Amino acid sequence: MSNRLTKWIGSDESGKGDYFGPLVIVAVLVNTVSAESLAQLGVKDSKRLSDKSVRELAGEIKTKCPHSVVAIGPRRYNELYSKIGNLNHLLAWGHCRAIENILEKEECNYALADQFGDEKFIVGALMEKGKQITVEQRIKAESNVGVAAASILARAEFVLRLTMLSEEYGMEFPKGASAAVILAGKDFARRYGGQRLGEVAKLHFKTTKSVLENQSPGGRHGGSSQPNESIHHPGRYHQTGHRRDSQCG
Repeated sequence: MSNRLTKWIGSDESGKGDYFGPLVIVAVLVNTVSAESLAQLGVKDSKRLSDKSVRELAGEIKTKCPHSVVAIGPRRYNELYSKIGNLNHLLAWGHCRAIENILEKEECNYALADQFGDEKFIVGALMEKGKQITVEQRIKAESNVGVAAASILARAEFVLRLTMLSEEYGMEFPKGASAAVILAGKDFARRYGGQRLGEVAKLHFKTTKSVLENQSPGGRHGGSSQPNESIHHPGRYHQTGHRRDSQCG
């Protein structure tokens, strides 16, 4: 990577192991100047940071670096998973969309992502713009400040959307896939009906079976969740209000 250090894209995801909430995949474009600035701010793997630190650092990253957010809400996630049938393929699709969103506005020839599967998944999912870039996966890639920045933005977006989901349905949705998550799932099924679990949860998790055990199909409330993807640029794009939001396709 030494010959590519002047500019590169880092990508990472959040929500992959969380039963409730979206899957969020983020790509961040950094260069030698912004990478040094982010390192001085304390940007590192989001798993080593508190939610408060993640929120604060996310604001700094957004002002310094072009970035793309692909947020796949539970409903759309379940639709895509039923079609694709493989989490690694779904992750590859999301990483490629985030990377290519940046390539629509910025030139770059190298991207780095955390290892989640065979690199052929990403290569196969790349479209026209992405075919011109080298994408590498690496174990513990969050040690790279670009990937760490992406992990922070992804977690910040995941936490925000999980909070919004909790407010929308009037109940708390815990992170992860623990016993507390099962209890929350059972509570949701009692309130809204088990058939609506796909509005808030990733149904292919084994957790679903535990949640729906001994549950009746009834429910009494309504709700919805919308996925989207967006790309944000600091500098001239930020100043002119440039923003692109669209449904995940």
